[in-house]
Amino acid sequence: MSVAGVVVREDGRVLAIRRADNGTWEPPGGVLEVAEGFEDGVRREVFEETGIEVGVERLTGVYKNVSRGIVALVFRCAPEGGSEQLSAESTAVDWLTPEEVSDRMAEVYAVRVLDALRGDLTPALRTHDGQRLLGG
Repeated sequence: MSVAGVVVREDGRVLAIRRADNGTWEPPGGVLEVAEGFEDGVRREVFEETGIEVGVERLTGVYKNVSRGIVALVFRCAPEGGSEQLSAESTAVDWLTPEEVSDRMAEVYAVRVLDALRGDLTPALRTHDGQRLLGG
């Protein structure tokens, strides 16, 4: 089970990282620790990868990678402190516009961010193969 945080500033820009292992742009996140709660995991992952402290607002989507059998929970978050910094997992940290999200991120990650920006309070349920959306 993995979690990710779509951190949205007041100006509408979204926090993103360029991953150190593959160079792709994604919202910050990662695998939950065994005894860790969902929201605690989101806060930890975002802080570890970006240096930004967040408040978790709501679940915005559930995404299943059918190729790898991984389920990701994505939460909309608000920045509460800290400052941008790199980590062993990120080679860049940036605040992107929704248009930049669509340009820089692969479809399966961009849709997570765009779902979190929707005003709809019902979480999206989507499946993908690691590259392309399959449903939802």
